[in-house]
Amino acid sequence: MTETPHALAPCAGCRDGAGLPFDIAMAFQPIVDLQTGKPFAYEALVRGPEGQGAGWVLDQVTDEIRYAFDQQCRVKAIETAVAAGILETGAKLSINFLPNAVYSPKACIQLTLKTARATGFPTDRLIFEFTENEQMADPTHVAGIVASYQQMGFGTALDDFGAGHAGLNLLARFQTDLIKLDMELIRGIDASLPRRAIVAGVMRMCEDLGITVIAEGIETAEELTALRQIGVRYIQGYHLARPAFQALPAITLPATARKVA
Repeated sequence: MTETPHALAPCAGCRDGAGLPFDIAMAFQPIVDLQTGKPFAYEALVRGPEGQGAGWVLDQVTDEIRYAFDQQCRVKAIETAVAAGILETGAKLSINFLPNAVYSPKACIQLTLKTARATGFPTDRLIFEFTENEQMADPTHVAGIVASYQQMGFGTALDDFGAGHAGLNLLARFQTDLIKLDMELIRGIDASLPRRAIVAGVMRMCEDLGITVIAEGIETAEELTALRQIGVRYIQGYHLARPAFQALPAITLPATARKVA
């Protein structure tokens, strides 16, 4: 892959995550490949230093420290995942980022690249995901971030697809490598013809666009079966594994749930 030039200096707001007044940690939840039964990726989920939930952390993030917070989340995600053994799994690492905390994609990625080099984590196994659940101040800027990250060889993912302000309009502006279906579309999908029809339609659309679909929030065997029948390959949710604090959790996936290739 082509990396950003190492000589490029990070912007002032990004340098080493300076100015973050509280500690953070990470939990990890697997995204499972139904064809193999193995993790395709692990999503890094921010936590407090004692395992406090994401809400506890996000409540402390102000505009003044947004950039430092975004940078430290990237660093902590990579360092903790490597310490937990992700290198041996072959899985990717999905890191949530804040589009409004990126001044310049090439400048603001430098600390991430430095951390990946220091830990030996291959940068082509990084996925950066963001949510559409909050209205974006500048979709054109976000499109530029996505294009830059793709050019640098990272995976990109749009989280909570179908729940935000402009799901289809956003996808028409730019195409991420993956989309993650909002869990409200998944909840009770086995008993809901409209939900099954919508997900099947999104699958066909994404196939045409070359986008991989991930279903998140699976909580029951029935939901898993319905998604497998629709053709969803990548899944995430409590039914398979709950997030593990600073560790990679074991996956519970019955052999009968595996999709036939």
